[in-house]
Amino acid sequence: METLWFGIVTLMLGVYVILDGFDFGVGMIYPFVVRTEAERRTVLASIGPVWNGNEVWLIAAGAVLFFAYPKAFAAGFSGFYLALILVLWLLIFRGLALELRSHIDHVLWRQGWDAVFTTASSLLAIVFGAALGNLIRGVPLNREGYFFVPLWTDFLPGPDPGILDWFTTLLAITSVSILAFHGANYLVMKTEGALYERAVSIASVMGWVTAGCTALTVTAVPFVQPSLALNFAGHPMEYLVPLSGIAALGCSLYLRRRQRDTAAFFASSLFILLMLSSVTFGMYPYILVSTTDPALSLTVFNAATDSYGLTTGFAWFGVGFMLMLAYQAYVYSLFWGKTRPDAQ
Repeated sequence: METLWFGIVTLMLGVYVILDGFDFGVGMIYPFVVRTEAERRTVLASIGPVWNGNEVWLIAAGAVLFFAYPKAFAAGFSGFYLALILVLWLLIFRGLALELRSHIDHVLWRQGWDAVFTTASSLLAIVFGAALGNLIRGVPLNREGYFFVPLWTDFLPGPDPGILDWFTTLLAITSVSILAFHGANYLVMKTEGALYERAVSIASVMGWVTAGCTALTVTAVPFVQPSLALNFAGHPMEYLVPLSGIAALGCSLYLRRRQRDTAAFFASSLFILLMLSSVTFGMYPYILVSTTDPALSLTVFNAATDSYGLTTGFAWFGVGFMLMLAYQAYVYSLFWGKTRPDAQ
């Protein structure tokens, strides 16, 4: 049951990255893809009906983590307190930018909130990428199960690392490239005309940037976290997951070139889900790896709540999960198709 809940948390976080990830991507490429006010309204209207609902997956994943692995939740939220507060404020400012932009019909007002939207989206991608890098690399857990990580130390991974080092920075850059590519694929699917053509150009460029960053990250991981590579070596069938992820990225690039817009977007979504799953398979059974002493690491077994709670909660989780899926499916089906300026 502990392993099942580990998979559930991973799935929910993966769905969040896919759904809110294209929102971040749209925000990052927003200044480069729009030229007129009508195009700006079109881009914002393309995510307007769904961005708020997409964030529900992050809240739900946090709640599931608190329920299933309270020790890991307590350690992670205390150790990454600064980063989490930063995420909270960035999400708030992104929401304010989307909601308040159209309240006053003045060019400076609109430009100001446009800058907030792009900045918040970019920083969210950077913070989440760096956070993933910290989880892969490990954190200096003490015997009480807590840790403190400064913003940076010597910029090198080691027993006493900072939040930022060369590896976590690489993950942040990779996250930005992946989500920009994903967001561009979403805009291609939702727009037409000159806006469509510019989104296609950005998607084509960012696809190859994503391929390069992904190659660098995959090469760097075994040097930073050897246990992840060892897990794959002990279970060779797990190699199918990252290989399938790389194939999904290749398919997205190919489908983008063939102008199969919807298929390219779903291929980039599958790429994100499979690569996050690869990290999960490689990390298992660890949730938080200790860089000071591996014996102090938090796993799915020593951080989990009792088996009765996990079993009972699973029945209720199934009901809530199906309701979330039904709601999201309804919303996306309602606003499916090309977006026009008057849709905002």
